[in-house]
Amino acid sequence: MSFIHRFIDQLSELTGRVLAWLSLLMMVLLCLVVILRYGFEIGSIGLQEGVTYLHASIFMLGAAYTLKHDGHVRVDIFYRNFSPRSKAWINSLGGIIFLLPLCVYIFFISWDFVLQSWAIGEVSTEPGGIPAVFLLKSLIPIMAINLGLQALADILRSALVLVEAAND
Repeated sequence: MSFIHRFIDQLSELTGRVLAWLSLLMMVLLCLVVILRYGFEIGSIGLQEGVTYLHASIFMLGAAYTLKHDGHVRVDIFYRNFSPRSKAWINSLGGIIFLLPLCVYIFFISWDFVLQSWAIGEVSTEPGGIPAVFLLKSLIPIMAINLGLQALADILRSALVLVEAAND
């Protein structure tokens, strides 16, 4: 179990580090859009959509990284005062009851949506836009898989804490 959760954690960490560089690229691209538009009166739908694609990629693929680093919003009025064993119970049950089923639901509900987009080779409706909307939509099930894997890693980590606490 320990190997599995460490492998998934490393995958999420690698993804997060790549996305950090993509956020820098997104910022540069956005500055370029603004400079071109307001400095030179040149508009570019492709560059604007590039910012949107990067933003979507960072948001969707960064969910697992954020979960790994416990960065998602939670109401922790009581949680912060709990023992490590109690936190492990809450994390594992929350992952099993809520997060994993949500990831499965998102994956299956988005699957046909993404397949249809691929089947027609969906492109931007804007002239000069990025002709790869199907790739953008593919981020939805990929996000569900990544987040589900990280949820599994967190559940396994919590299970290890519970097993170690039971052995003490």
